[in-house]
Amino acid sequence: MIVDILTLFPEMFAGPFDASIIKRAREKGLVEINLINIRDFSRNKHRTVDDTPYGGGAGMVMAPEPLFEAMDWIHAHRGRPGRVILLCPAGRPFNQEMAAELARERHLVFICGHYEGIDERVAEHLVTDEITIGDYVLTGGELPAMVVVDAVCRLIPGVLGERASTVEESFSDGLLEYPHYTRPREYRGYCVPEVLLSGHHEKIRLWRRRQSLLRTLASRPELLARASLTDEDRKILASVLEEIKSLIS
Repeated sequence: MIVDILTLFPEMFAGPFDASIIKRAREKGLVEINLINIRDFSRNKHRTVDDTPYGGGAGMVMAPEPLFEAMDWIHAHRGRPGRVILLCPAGRPFNQEMAAELARERHLVFICGHYEGIDERVAEHLVTDEITIGDYVLTGGELPAMVVVDAVCRLIPGVLGERASTVEESFSDGLLEYPHYTRPREYRGYCVPEVLLSGHHEKIRLWRRRQSLLRTLASRPELLARASLTDEDRKILASVLEEIKSLIS
């Protein structure tokens, strides 16, 4: 996959993309990440990329020219991307389903906004998707771009060692993941659940599924309404609710 990131601050990406899983994916040639400085496409001597908004108002707005010319350069050198993504508060909330959708693309472009926003003509004529990572305000689109690229790249075949790793993670089936334990068996008096030491694969599977459902019910109950629950899941949840009722009564 090719990932082009249009940004005013390419230096911000040095750490996250030069370490751990993303670094190894780049070294293997599975992911190519290019940081493109929007200022390089400014046509004035001061390399400015913003201007005052028509109609008045506070702050500055990113001008359309540098972004349109940056996209022209991408088209000329790498062809047309599959998706052009603007990170902005008005976008669709990012989730695991969207990450899997984007991971199927061959070429993605991310536009990192700043100031009071970007000239609307960019969104209307260049952008295919607008994405937000949450209902809060950040100084720019760089941090959201890092989050989305990380979530997408780890789903590309070959990036993670075991395919099961991505299948069993939180949100992969709409639920939170079950708890994990490793050695030592006992630490400071805290013990690993006995079922995980039993070697009984079916009991372990059921325990993990129950824990996943319990965690989701306790922390993110709204996810249950959207999750693809099996008949077994519904039985587990029914038994949990019965236990809760008996405790209350």
